[in-house]
Amino acid sequence: MQTQSQVNTRQQVTRVLIVTLVLNLAVALGKIGIGLATGAISITADGFHSLMDGTSNLIGLFAHRIAGQPPDEHHPYGHQRFETIAALAIGVLLLLTMLEIIGGALERLSTGERPEISAPTFVVLIGTLVVNLFLSRYERRAGERLKSELLIADAANTGADVFVTLSVLASMVLVSLGFNWADPVAALLIVLLIGRAAWQILRNTGGILVDTAPLTPAQLTAIVEQVPSVGRVIRARSRGSVAAAQVDIDVEVAPEMTADHTAAIATAIREKLEANLEGISEVEVHFAPASGSKPDYVLKARAAADALGLATHEVRLADAPEGKILEMHVEVPAGQTLGEAHDVVSQLEAQIHASLPDVTDVVTHIEPAQPSADESTTESLPTECSEVEDDVLVLLKQREPSMDWHHVRASNYDDGYAVTLHVTLPPQITLERAHQVAEAAEMLVRTEIPHVERVTIHTEPPE
Repeated sequence: MQTQSQVNTRQQVTRVLIVTLVLNLAVALGKIGIGLATGAISITADGFHSLMDGTSNLIGLFAHRIAGQPPDEHHPYGHQRFETIAALAIGVLLLLTMLEIIGGALERLSTGERPEISAPTFVVLIGTLVVNLFLSRYERRAGERLKSELLIADAANTGADVFVTLSVLASMVLVSLGFNWADPVAALLIVLLIGRAAWQILRNTGGILVDTAPLTPAQLTAIVEQVPSVGRVIRARSRGSVAAAQVDIDVEVAPEMTADHTAAIATAIREKLEANLEGISEVEVHFAPASGSKPDYVLKARAAADALGLATHEVRLADAPEGKILEMHVEVPAGQTLGEAHDVVSQLEAQIHASLPDVTDVVTHIEPAQPSADESTTESLPTECSEVEDDVLVLLKQREPSMDWHHVRASNYDDGYAVTLHVTLPPQITLERAHQVAEAAEMLVRTEIPHVERVTIHTEPPE
């Protein structure tokens, strides 16, 4: 689905094309009329060139409307290439114009016929020159501002008209001085200028159609490597136009990462690219497990728990004389017997031992999972949530008065309460020490206040 910004951009491009079409048709009719009246082949050729410009504007309007349609079943990558094809058609029309001018110029050189030059001839040519100058600058600025390859291509075409008209003016001056050959020679010079514009358009559009990369792999890699958890960028590719680039990124990540982890990394990569580069229309991220890297014990344990539908927290790896010991809290669905829950957790422990053979012991703390809102108990508890919040705050301020305890909230949880709160600690304190403070406070609250079964404490430095 298109954003409002994309819709506004397309509307602005359409307005520019309509203005250009009207002015090109007016210029073309003026040049052709004066060319036929005077018999000046260079003026007539220039008029038909301007008429081709009007035709290219019509093609551009049609293609731009199609390109603005959202992706569908037959065009899953969108319709942007229709605009590229339209720009390519403009280049082909320029080549056809070249052939027409060459034929007329060679015929005039062989006959030596002299055109009739008058004051209105110069008035029309100067007037069309002013219009072409305005159109060229107007389209190019709009194309660069709106990042439209179609407008930029058409601006190059219109820019060629400026040099064409200058050549025609010079030839008319020479013809009026008696140099009859100047008219067909000017027409041949026009061919060179038109050919240059055609080559620029065909080169740019051809590059897009053959998937020339609009962004370099090094440029993409440097940005993606700034995203945490990206081990290594295996491959970075791009295709399309600078205004609508499609990017493919292949990265290595820790083998233990779950689908949730990689989805978060993919989102971070897309946001990073879009923040640093303009014109990104799509980003596809593919993941590969890093080979030869040391295992992440915590991630691997959580991945094993996720596979069994178990939630975990407070996963910790400790080194002991007998080897590595993995400690973790495991949440199992409520309503089970201890024996049933133990069987499920024993299965988790066996899988961890199998995937991490250097872990000598897995110590699990089994606890019931927090029920969803519709499963929470509705029975009245001995106290209200607000009273529990007051009790928690009083208790902690009595035992640890030097710490700033705040944002205490209590909610119904299983047959009791769950409590969350914040504590402000000195910024220089180590993470390990902050964790110890939170664990001690959790144990204190659960021990001293009845029915509090779960405590979550957020540690933070002063603002």
